[in-house]
Amino acid sequence: MKNFITTKWLKENLDMENLLIFDVRYELGNESYGEEEYNKGHIKGAIFVPMEGLLTGTVREHGGRHPLPDMEEFARRINDLGVDDSKTVVIYDDGELAMAGRLWWMLKYIGKVEVFLLKGGIKEWKDKGYSLSLEKLDPSKGGELTLKIKNSMIADVGDVRQAIEKVDEVIVDSRTPDRYKGEIEPIDRIPGHIPTAVNYPWTELVENLGEIDTEKLAAHYSDLAQYKKIIVHCGSGITGTVNIMFMDEIGLEPVLYLGGYSDWISYDQNKIVDETK
Repeated sequence: MKNFITTKWLKENLDMENLLIFDVRYELGNESYGEEEYNKGHIKGAIFVPMEGLLTGTVREHGGRHPLPDMEEFARRINDLGVDDSKTVVIYDDGELAMAGRLWWMLKYIGKVEVFLLKGGIKEWKDKGYSLSLEKLDPSKGGELTLKIKNSMIADVGDVRQAIEKVDEVIVDSRTPDRYKGEIEPIDRIPGHIPTAVNYPWTELVENLGEIDTEKLAAHYSDLAQYKKIIVHCGSGITGTVNIMFMDEIGLEPVLYLGGYSDWISYDQNKIVDETK
C-alpha cells in the first residue's frame, strides 16, 4: 500500500537517514491527552505534534469546527520541526488513523511527497512488544521546504451545492451511520446529512485494517468509480481524511470538503436530510 508502512518496517529502519517520525495522538475534548501519552512513551525519535494550534486554525462563523490554519505559517512551523524536501515523514496516532490522516493530508496539500502513515499506529507497535522511548527530542529545523499548495484537493460549500444537482458527482459522508441518519448528533447543533450524500463510515476499514488490500478497497468503493468528481466530508475535516487516503490507494482522486457537516449547517439556506423524520 503506497500510503502506509508497517510497524516491522519502521522498527527495522528507525536509524534511516532523513527519516522523520511524528506522533499526533489526540482525544477529542481532552487536549492534554496526546502530549501526556507521548511523555509516557513513544516510538524512538518521534516528535509530538499538537492537533490544536498547529493542525487547526481559528474557528469562525463559517468553515467548520477544525478549519485549516494559515498554510504558509503551517509550512514554516512544520519546517521548524524538521520537514523539508529531503525528509521521509512517518506519522502515527493510536491506530485509528484519523489524527495521523489529518497531518498526512495537510502535508500532501502543501506538496510534500514522501509522507506515510504507520499501519496500526502505536497500538500495534506496543502489541508487538517493540520498545518505547521516554526521550523528548528538541526538533531541528529542516532545510528547504518547497511550498506547492494543491487547491485542487479541496472543495467548498459552493462545490457541494453544485454536486447535489449533478448526476456525475457524488458527496461521501464519512461519519458513523447513526450521525448520518440523524439518530444522534453529539457535536453539531442540527442532526442529519447533506442532501444526496452517501454514507461511507470512516471506521469500517479501520476496524479491519489488517485484512485490507487494494482488491478489497476497490470492492468497497466500487460504486464511486463511476463518478467524475468525489467530494468527501466528515464533521469537520479530520476523519474524512481516512476515506481520502484509502481512495487514493486505488487511484481515485477525491477532494475534501474541509469544513464538512459543521460548515454546511452554518448556512441557514442549506437543506438537511434527517432520516428520523
